[in-house]
Amino acid sequence: MTHKPSNFIEPFAGGGIIGLTVAFENYADHVTLVEIDPQIAAVWKTMLNRNASWLANRIANFDLNYENAKNIISDDQKSTRALAFQTILKNRIYHGGILAEGSGMLKNGENGKGINSRWYPETLKKRILDIANITNRLTFIEADGFSIMKNNASRNDVVFFIDPPYTAGGKKAGKRLYTHFHIDHEELFQIASSLSGDYLMTYDNAPEVRALAAKYGLDTRLVAMQNTHHSTMKELLIGKNLDWID
Repeated sequence: MTHKPSNFIEPFAGGGIIGLTVAFENYADHVTLVEIDPQIAAVWKTMLNRNASWLANRIANFDLNYENAKNIISDDQKSTRALAFQTILKNRIYHGGILAEGSGMLKNGENGKGINSRWYPETLKKRILDIANITNRLTFIEADGFSIMKNNASRNDVVFFIDPPYTAGGKKAGKRLYTHFHIDHEELFQIASSLSGDYLMTYDNAPEVRALAAKYGLDTRLVAMQNTHHSTMKELLIGKNLDWID
């Protein structure tokens, strides 16, 4: 980026690691995170709407064991902040942190620690409070990312990071990882090609994806990445002009 954007938009935010990095490092004047999944949305709403301290302390004081975890997970949470805690709990104690239906609690986990393998309450508490300290730089919208992209398509002062569920070409990863995995990939490419602002899109390296990029005249680059099993894979980056990667 040659100029600092007015807004950095992540239309499929999930955990929002890219958007949060931009906000913490002050790479944009403002960051907008968009997510349609109500579970994940509850976490963002709780952290950014003055309930971060409650959530941080709820995590720090929770006695994690299988019985307590089952009680929280099986409960039909009524409030946004209760759903937020339930979501974070599931993310930390489910296989691969997967929230989608069909996932379940760890049994052995790392070094035989079971559900405690990835439960770092003080680290989580600090992270949540750190995010709460930069709420003036963040906006969260519970919505379809497509609509937000369309609404901001004419703005050349906006930069987008687009990381959709990987379901193009019959890929199963997105279906396994996300509850809301049904998206129209061609429409997404069409919208991306109409954006006035710059963007970076990430995708699985599938022939169908490459064909869509070629159809809409988009630039592509292959980059190495590690998956959750620490295996090296190739991921496809897509944008207007990716010469800066070479």
